Amino acid sequence: MHVHAAPSGSGANRTQSVLRFSLVATLAYVVVTFVAGLRAHSLALLSEAGHNASDFLALLLSFVAVYFQSRPADPSRTFGYQRAGVLAAFINAASLIAIALWIAVEAVHRLSAPVAVQPRLMMIVAAAGVLMNGVIAALLWGVARDVNLRSAFLHMAGDTLSTAAVIAGGAGILLTGQNWIDPVLSLLIAAFILWSSLGIVRECFNILLEGAPRGLSLPEIRSAMGAVEGVVNVHDLHVWSLGSNYAALACHVTIADIPPSESACILARLNHLLHQRFRISHTTIQFEHMGCQELEGCVVPIEELAGGQSREHHHGHAH
Repeated sequence: MHVHAAPSGSGANRTQSVLRFSLVATLAYVVVTFVAGLRAHSLALLSEAGHNASDFLALLLSFVAVYFQSRPADPSRTFGYQRAGVLAAFINAASLIAIALWIAVEAVHRLSAPVAVQPRLMMIVAAAGVLMNGVIAALLWGVARDVNLRSAFLHMAGDTLSTAAVIAGGAGILLTGQNWIDPVLSLLIAAFILWSSLGIVRECFNILLEGAPRGLSLPEIRSAMGAVEGVVNVHDLHVWSLGSNYAALACHVTIADIPPSESACILARLNHLLHQRFRISHTTIQFEHMGCQELEGCVVPIEELAGGQSREHHHGHAH
Protein backbone atom coordinates (compact mmCIF):
# COMPACT_ATOMS: atom_id res chain seq x y z
CA MET A 1 0.00 0.00 0.00
CA HIS A 2 1.48 3.32 -1.07
CA VAL A 3 -0.54 6.33 0.06
CA HIS A 4 0.18 9.91 -0.91
CA ALA A 5 -1.35 12.85 0.94
CA ALA A 6 -0.97 15.12 -2.03
CA PRO A 7 -3.08 18.24 -2.19
CA SER A 8 -5.92 18.42 -4.62
CA GLY A 9 -5.57 20.45 -7.79
CA SER A 10 -7.60 23.38 -6.42
CA GLY A 11 -5.74 23.23 -3.09
CA ALA A 12 -2.34 23.27 -4.82
CA ASN A 13 -3.43 26.20 -7.01
CA ARG A 14 -4.59 28.17 -3.98
CA THR A 15 -1.33 27.44 -2.18
CA GLN A 16 0.70 28.64 -5.17
CA SER A 17 -1.42 31.80 -5.41
CA VAL A 18 -0.84 32.59 -1.73
CA LEU A 19 2.90 32.01 -2.08
CA ARG A 20 3.06 34.09 -5.27
CA PHE A 21 1.38 37.06 -3.55
CA SER A 22 3.62 36.61 -0.51
CA LEU A 23 6.74 36.65 -2.69
CA VAL A 24 5.78 39.89 -4.45
CA ALA A 25 4.79 41.66 -1.21
CA THR A 26 7.93 40.53 0.63
CA LEU A 27 10.28 41.58 -2.17
CA ALA A 28 8.66 45.03 -2.31
CA TYR A 29 9.04 45.40 1.45
CA VAL A 30 12.72 44.34 1.32
CA VAL A 31 13.45 47.11 -1.20
CA VAL A 32 11.55 49.74 0.82
CA THR A 33 13.18 48.69 4.11
CA PHE A 34 16.67 48.68 2.64
CA VAL A 35 16.29 52.16 1.13
CA ALA A 36 14.69 53.49 4.33
CA GLY A 37 17.45 51.95 6.44
CA LEU A 38 20.10 53.74 4.38
CA ARG A 39 18.27 57.07 4.64
CA ALA A 40 17.55 56.70 8.38
CA HIS A 41 21.05 55.33 9.12
CA SER A 42 19.23 52.54 10.98
CA LEU A 43 21.03 49.23 11.31
CA ALA A 44 17.84 47.76 12.76
CA LEU A 45 16.01 48.53 9.51
CA LEU A 46 18.91 47.23 7.41
CA SER A 47 18.92 44.03 9.47
CA GLU A 48 15.17 43.80 8.93
CA ALA A 49 15.79 44.11 5.19
CA GLY A 50 18.27 41.22 5.43
CA HIS A 51 15.87 39.21 7.54
CA ASN A 52 13.01 39.77 5.11
CA ALA A 53 15.30 38.91 2.21
CA SER A 54 15.72 35.57 3.93
CA ASP A 55 11.93 35.39 4.18
CA PHE A 56 11.72 35.92 0.44
CA LEU A 57 14.12 33.03 -0.11
CA ALA A 58 12.20 30.86 2.35
CA LEU A 59 8.92 31.60 0.55
CA LEU A 60 10.59 30.97 -2.80
CA LEU A 61 11.85 27.62 -1.54
CA SER A 62 8.35 26.73 -0.38
CA PHE A 63 6.97 27.71 -3.78
CA VAL A 64 9.57 25.57 -5.59
CA ALA A 65 8.99 22.69 -3.16
CA VAL A 66 5.24 22.74 -3.86
CA TYR A 67 6.02 22.53 -7.59
CA PHE A 68 8.56 19.73 -7.29
CA GLN A 69 6.47 17.69 -4.85
CA SER A 70 3.71 17.56 -7.45
CA ARG A 71 6.05 15.95 -9.98
CA PRO A 72 5.82 12.14 -10.20
CA ALA A 73 8.70 9.75 -9.68
CA ASP A 74 10.56 8.52 -12.74
CA PRO A 75 13.19 5.83 -13.51
CA SER A 76 15.98 8.28 -12.57
CA ARG A 77 14.27 9.69 -9.44
CA THR A 78 12.48 6.67 -8.03
CA PHE A 79 11.41 8.58 -4.90
CA GLY A 80 10.48 11.69 -6.87
CA TYR A 81 11.91 15.10 -6.00
CA GLN A 82 11.27 15.12 -2.26
CA ARG A 83 14.74 16.35 -1.31
CA ALA A 84 15.13 19.21 -3.80
CA GLY A 85 13.53 21.56 -1.29
CA VAL A 86 15.68 20.17 1.51
CA LEU A 87 18.89 20.96 -0.36
CA ALA A 88 17.68 24.47 -1.16
CA ALA A 89 16.63 25.01 2.47
CA PHE A 90 20.08 23.95 3.65
CA ILE A 91 21.75 26.51 1.35
CA ASN A 92 19.27 29.16 2.48
CA ALA A 93 19.92 28.45 6.17
CA ALA A 94 23.70 28.64 5.65
CA SER A 95 23.32 32.06 4.02
CA LEU A 96 21.09 33.19 6.91
CA ILE A 97 23.82 32.29 9.39
CA ALA A 98 26.26 34.44 7.40
CA ILE A 99 23.77 37.35 7.41
CA ALA A 100 23.23 37.03 11.17
CA LEU A 101 26.97 37.10 11.84
CA TRP A 102 27.39 40.18 9.61
CA ILE A 103 24.59 42.01 11.45
CA ALA A 104 26.17 41.12 14.81
CA VAL A 105 29.60 42.43 13.76
CA GLU A 106 28.10 45.70 12.48
CA ALA A 107 26.03 46.10 15.64
CA VAL A 108 29.08 45.68 17.89
CA HIS A 109 30.93 48.26 15.76
CA ARG A 110 28.05 50.74 16.15
CA LEU A 111 27.98 50.23 19.89
CA SER A 112 31.56 51.53 20.01
CA ALA A 113 30.85 54.28 17.45
CA PRO A 114 27.13 55.26 17.67
CA VAL A 115 25.39 56.69 14.60
CA ALA A 116 22.37 59.02 14.78
CA VAL A 117 19.21 57.41 13.41
CA GLN A 118 15.76 58.66 12.38
CA PRO A 119 13.33 56.90 14.72
CA ARG A 120 10.16 58.19 13.03
CA LEU A 121 11.13 56.68 9.67
CA MET A 122 12.11 53.45 11.48
CA MET A 123 8.66 53.22 13.06
CA ILE A 124 6.73 54.01 9.86
CA VAL A 125 8.54 51.38 7.79
CA ALA A 126 8.41 48.81 10.60
CA ALA A 127 4.66 49.38 11.02
CA ALA A 128 4.21 48.59 7.33
CA GLY A 129 6.26 45.44 7.91
CA VAL A 130 4.09 44.30 10.80
CA LEU A 131 0.99 44.73 8.62
CA MET A 132 2.51 42.91 5.64
CA ASN A 133 4.03 40.04 7.65
CA GLY A 134 0.83 39.64 9.64
CA VAL A 135 -1.31 39.38 6.49
CA ILE A 136 1.09 36.87 4.89
CA ALA A 137 1.22 34.80 8.08
CA ALA A 138 -2.60 34.70 8.17
CA LEU A 139 -2.76 33.61 4.51
CA LEU A 140 -0.14 30.91 5.04
CA TRP A 141 -2.00 29.63 8.09
CA GLY A 142 -5.00 29.03 5.83
CA VAL A 143 -3.00 26.72 3.50
CA ALA A 144 -0.45 25.27 5.95
CA ARG A 145 -1.24 21.59 5.41
CA ASP A 146 2.32 20.24 5.55
CA VAL A 147 5.61 20.88 7.33
CA ASN A 148 6.96 22.98 4.46
CA LEU A 149 4.15 25.53 4.63
CA ARG A 150 3.85 25.42 8.41
CA SER A 151 7.53 26.34 8.67
CA ALA A 152 6.94 29.24 6.27
CA PHE A 153 4.04 30.37 8.47
CA LEU A 154 6.18 30.23 11.61
CA HIS A 155 8.90 32.18 9.79
CA MET A 156 6.50 35.00 8.89
CA ALA A 157 4.82 34.99 12.31
CA GLY A 158 8.25 35.35 13.93
CA ASP A 159 9.02 38.23 11.58
CA THR A 160 5.84 39.98 12.64
CA LEU A 161 7.08 39.91 16.23
CA SER A 162 10.65 40.99 15.38
CA THR A 163 9.39 43.88 13.23
CA ALA A 164 7.16 44.98 16.10
CA ALA A 165 10.37 45.09 18.16
CA VAL A 166 11.78 47.64 15.68
CA ILE A 167 8.77 49.87 16.38
CA ALA A 168 9.46 49.57 20.09
CA GLY A 169 13.12 50.43 19.48
CA GLY A 170 12.19 53.50 17.41
CA ALA A 171 9.85 54.67 20.17
CA GLY A 172 12.62 54.19 22.72
CA ILE A 173 15.06 56.28 20.69
CA LEU A 174 12.42 58.96 20.12
CA LEU A 175 11.69 59.22 23.85
CA THR A 176 15.23 58.90 25.25
CA GLY A 177 17.48 60.00 22.39
CA GLN A 178 19.72 57.00 23.07
CA ASN A 179 20.99 55.75 19.70
CA TRP A 180 22.58 52.62 21.24
CA ILE A 181 19.07 51.11 21.29
CA ASP A 182 19.32 50.53 17.51
CA PRO A 183 22.45 48.28 17.52
CA VAL A 184 21.25 46.42 20.62
CA LEU A 185 17.98 45.74 18.85
CA SER A 186 19.98 44.57 15.83
CA LEU A 187 21.87 42.09 18.02
CA LEU A 188 18.57 40.66 19.25
CA ILE A 189 17.29 40.31 15.66
CA ALA A 190 20.59 38.67 14.62
CA ALA A 191 20.27 36.20 17.50
CA PHE A 192 16.73 35.37 16.38
CA ILE A 193 17.88 34.79 12.78
CA LEU A 194 20.77 32.61 13.96
CA TRP A 195 18.55 30.53 16.24
CA SER A 196 15.99 29.96 13.45
CA SER A 197 18.69 29.11 10.91
CA LEU A 198 20.40 26.55 13.14
CA GLY A 199 17.07 24.80 13.58
CA ILE A 200 16.67 24.57 9.79
CA VAL A 201 20.24 23.26 9.41
CA ARG A 202 19.65 20.55 12.03
CA GLU A 203 16.44 19.42 10.33
CA CYS A 204 18.12 19.36 6.89
CA PHE A 205 21.05 17.36 8.25
CA ASN A 206 18.67 14.86 9.80
CA ILE A 207 16.84 14.36 6.49
CA LEU A 208 19.97 14.23 4.33
CA LEU A 209 21.57 11.73 6.72
CA GLU A 210 18.36 9.66 6.57
CA GLY A 211 17.66 10.07 10.26
CA ALA A 212 14.38 9.05 11.84
CA PRO A 213 11.72 11.74 11.42
CA ARG A 214 11.28 14.02 14.40
CA GLY A 215 8.51 12.88 16.71
CA LEU A 216 8.75 9.22 15.71
CA SER A 217 10.12 6.63 18.13
CA LEU A 218 11.43 3.32 16.74
CA PRO A 219 10.69 1.41 19.98
CA GLU A 220 7.10 2.71 19.88
CA ILE A 221 6.71 1.74 16.21
CA ARG A 222 8.20 -1.72 16.83
CA SER A 223 5.92 -2.26 19.83
CA ALA A 224 2.80 -1.17 17.91
CA MET A 225 3.64 -3.42 14.96
CA GLY A 226 4.38 -6.33 17.30
CA ALA A 227 0.91 -5.97 18.81
CA VAL A 228 -0.80 -6.52 15.43
CA GLU A 229 -2.58 -9.88 15.23
CA GLY A 230 -0.43 -12.48 13.46
CA VAL A 231 2.91 -10.74 14.07
CA VAL A 232 5.47 -12.76 16.04
CA ASN A 233 8.46 -10.42 15.86
CA VAL A 234 9.62 -7.19 14.18
CA HIS A 235 13.33 -6.67 13.48
CA ASP A 236 15.77 -4.98 11.08
CA LEU A 237 13.50 -1.92 11.38
CA HIS A 238 14.50 1.26 9.53
CA VAL A 239 12.56 4.53 9.36
CA TRP A 240 13.93 7.56 7.53
CA SER A 241 12.86 10.88 6.03
CA LEU A 242 12.53 11.19 2.27
CA GLY A 243 11.50 14.82 2.62
CA SER A 244 10.32 17.28 5.25
CA ASN A 245 6.94 15.57 5.55
CA TYR A 246 7.41 12.19 3.88
CA ALA A 247 8.72 9.17 5.81
CA ALA A 248 9.56 5.65 4.65
CA LEU A 249 9.86 2.37 6.54
CA ALA A 250 11.51 -0.99 5.84
CA CYS A 251 11.62 -4.00 8.16
CA HIS A 252 11.43 -7.77 8.56
CA VAL A 253 8.38 -9.27 10.27
CA THR A 254 8.27 -12.82 11.58
CA ILE A 255 4.90 -14.55 11.18
CA ALA A 256 3.64 -18.14 11.31
CA ASP A 257 4.23 -20.46 8.35
CA ILE A 258 1.03 -19.57 6.52
CA PRO A 259 0.08 -19.15 2.83
CA PRO A 260 0.76 -15.75 1.24
CA SER A 261 -3.01 -15.23 0.79
CA GLU A 262 -3.40 -15.24 4.58
CA SER A 263 -0.35 -13.10 5.22
CA ALA A 264 -1.86 -10.39 2.98
CA CYS A 265 -4.34 -9.62 5.77
CA ILE A 266 -1.49 -9.09 8.24
CA LEU A 267 0.26 -6.80 5.74
CA ALA A 268 -2.92 -4.75 5.31
CA ARG A 269 -3.29 -4.34 9.09
CA LEU A 270 0.35 -3.28 9.46
CA ASN A 271 0.11 -0.68 6.72
CA HIS A 272 -3.15 0.70 8.10
CA LEU A 273 -1.53 1.08 11.52
CA LEU A 274 1.60 2.76 10.14
CA HIS A 275 -0.38 5.20 8.00
CA GLN A 276 -3.03 6.14 10.54
CA ARG A 277 -0.93 6.30 13.70
CA PHE A 278 2.53 7.26 12.46
CA ARG A 279 1.78 8.91 9.08
CA ILE A 280 4.17 6.53 7.29
CA SER A 281 2.84 5.85 3.80
CA HIS A 282 5.79 4.26 2.01
CA THR A 283 6.59 0.86 3.49
CA THR A 284 8.56 -2.21 2.45
CA ILE A 285 7.80 -5.15 4.76
CA GLN A 286 9.42 -8.56 4.35
CA PHE A 287 7.64 -11.52 5.96
CA GLU A 288 9.61 -14.44 7.44
CA HIS A 289 8.64 -17.54 9.37
CA MET A 290 11.98 -18.45 11.00
CA GLY A 291 14.56 -16.86 13.27
CA CYS A 292 17.18 -14.57 11.75
CA GLN A 293 20.63 -13.50 12.82
CA GLU A 294 22.03 -10.08 11.91
CA LEU A 295 25.50 -10.09 10.34
CA GLU A 296 26.90 -6.60 9.66
CA GLY A 297 23.53 -5.25 8.63
CA CYS A 298 22.48 -8.34 6.63
CA VAL A 299 19.77 -10.56 8.03
CA VAL A 300 20.44 -14.22 7.26
CA PRO A 301 18.19 -17.17 8.17
CA ILE A 302 19.74 -19.24 10.95
CA GLU A 303 19.25 -22.50 9.01
CA GLU A 304 21.32 -21.12 6.11
CA LEU A 305 24.14 -20.23 8.51
CA ALA A 306 24.09 -23.81 9.78
CA GLY A 307 24.25 -25.21 6.22
CA GLY A 308 20.70 -26.47 6.40
CA GLN A 309 17.92 -26.06 3.88
CA SER A 310 16.01 -22.89 4.48
CA ARG A 311 12.42 -22.52 3.32
CA GLU A 312 11.59 -19.52 1.15
CA HIS A 313 10.54 -16.35 2.94
CA HIS A 314 7.29 -14.65 2.13
CA HIS A 315 7.84 -11.05 1.03
CA GLY A 316 5.19 -8.43 1.54
CA HIS A 317 6.06 -5.16 -0.16
CA ALA A 318 3.83 -2.16 0.30
CA HIS A 319 4.29 0.28 -2.55
